[in-house]
Amino acid sequence: MNNEKIIREFIEAWSRLDATELASYFTEDGVYYNMPAAPVEGRANVEQMIRGFIGAWTETQWDILNLVSAGDVVIAERLDRTKAGDKSVDLPCTGVFELEDGKIKIWRDYFDMATYGRGMS
Repeated sequence: MNNEKIIREFIEAWSRLDATELASYFTEDGVYYNMPAAPVEGRANVEQMIRGFIGAWTETQWDILNLVSAGDVVIAERLDRTKAGDKSVDLPCTGVFELEDGKIKIWRDYFDMATYGRGMS
């Protein structure tokens, strides 16, 4: 399985809103940098963070706009369409993924927190 395919599957998996499944894509010592916030280290902590983040979400669909890769690095420009009850946001994001042995070692996600906040408030 190549790295681009792994990241495409990971992005698609978000629509199921299953924190355990999403965390399974990470190495045991994987790191998630949700850039407006402090990094989260370790698969168990990543799962807990994702669970908290998606807790109010009722639906999400992430559209890949561009995806490029070189070796163990995959960059995915996305439009994350998320709903939480009657609130919704279309959030432009770019994720930079570093993979190791078919798992996400580091994920840095870049987006504007104000855009997210306006849609979800």
